[in-house]
Amino acid sequence: MDENTQSQGPTGSDMPSGDSGDVEKNKVMAMLSYIGILVLVPLLAAKDSKFAKFHAKQGLVLLIAWIINGVIYVIPFIGWIVGTIIWIFLAIMAIMGIVYSLSGKYWKMPILGQFAEKFNI
Repeated sequence: MDENTQSQGPTGSDMPSGDSGDVEKNKVMAMLSYIGILVLVPLLAAKDSKFAKFHAKQGLVLLIAWIINGVIYVIPFIGWIVGTIIWIFLAIMAIMGIVYSLSGKYWKMPILGQFAEKFNI
C-alpha cells in the first residue's frame, strides 16, 4: 500500500506541526476529545495547544455524529440496523482516536476527519 492510499490519516505537510512539549503536555486533554461531551474540556482548557485543538475538532465532529446517529436510531427497524452499523463505526473511531492521542500522534479520522478541518476554533 503506498502512502497515497493509506487510510490512517495525513502525513508530512498535511499534519499540523506542534512541538513535542505541547504534545506531551496535552495528551490527556486530546484523549478527552473522544469521550462524548468531554470534548468541551480541551476546547475550553487547552485553547493554545495545537495538538489538543486538532483532536478536539475531531472529537466535536464525532459528538455531532453520535447525536445524528441517535436520531437515526429512533426510526423503527431500518434505523436500528443502520444506527447499529454507524454506532460500531463511531465506537471504533473513538477508540482509535484515544489510542492515537495518548500515543502523541496526529491522526485524521477516515470519513469524518474532513469535516473537522472545516471548524475554525
